[in-house]
Amino acid sequence: MYPFGRGFSRHMPLALLLLPLLLYLVFAFGPSMATVFFSFTNATGIPGTHWHFIGFDNYHKLLFSSDQAERLRSIRNSLKFAFLVVLIQNALGLLMAVLINRKMKGDAFYRATFFLPVVLGVTVTGLVWRMMLNPMSGPMTSLFKQFGTSSSFLSSYDAAFYWIIFVQIWMYMGYSMTIFLAGLQSIPKDLYDSGYIDGTNAWQSFRYITFPMIAPSLTVNMLLSIIGALQTFDIIYVLTNGGFNTRTLALDVYRDAIANNTTADYGLASAGAMVLFLFVFIFTIIFMYLLRRREVDL
Repeated sequence: MYPFGRGFSRHMPLALLLLPLLLYLVFAFGPSMATVFFSFTNATGIPGTHWHFIGFDNYHKLLFSSDQAERLRSIRNSLKFAFLVVLIQNALGLLMAVLINRKMKGDAFYRATFFLPVVLGVTVTGLVWRMMLNPMSGPMTSLFKQFGTSSSFLSSYDAAFYWIIFVQIWMYMGYSMTIFLAGLQSIPKDLYDSGYIDGTNAWQSFRYITFPMIAPSLTVNMLLSIIGALQTFDIIYVLTNGGFNTRTLALDVYRDAIANNTTADYGLASAGAMVLFLFVFIFTIIFMYLLRRREVDL
């Protein structure tokens, strides 16, 4: 019954957990601790150069250097980007989920269509929308001309940032919709039947039955979209590379660490990553507390 002995069988679960634990330490926890460590050094990307501990100099440089205005604008853009994406993406995702959940004709086609952008990949999506939003010959330019207006799209200091928000929502709205749809389909039909007997209309049914019952789905969507929006840099990099007032804190971290035109500054990039982590951590804790308390109250 115990081919390798009773002691081996008792410790087998622990042994099986060692591999994923090791992978976590090497690829997640380890790099995270290294980021904290390097944020207090002057490490660069030059091979063979020595680095030293410099305390909080990177954090001071991040907020009070000669490009302070640009750095602060990046932080403001990150917060604005996260606020608009989280609000609009979840609102549209919930709307689409409610419509599809009504067993409309071709619902499987609509589910696949709305979820397709999620699997396309950031680079493909970015290149497609760069073509679509080409101010000289793009399809969106032709569409705008049909309505007697025009736009510079991604070449506009006033509009480029909002077009990136639009593309971000277009990419991930299907993800939010899928989570909401799963929550909607788990609601017992008896609740709606009871509400119908009591005389509830469509809005009252949504407000007092549907919305409270999908509170866990709302919590998951809000947290995922907050974390994703604050950490977004790839679609911005592909569409504008941070030009036309579209820099964000996450993009600055990427530039400082990898894509700098001169020498990579690992210390400064690590400090920026720690500030970004602080924003993600604070907003996640706040929203988790508020949303979880709402679930209990409901």
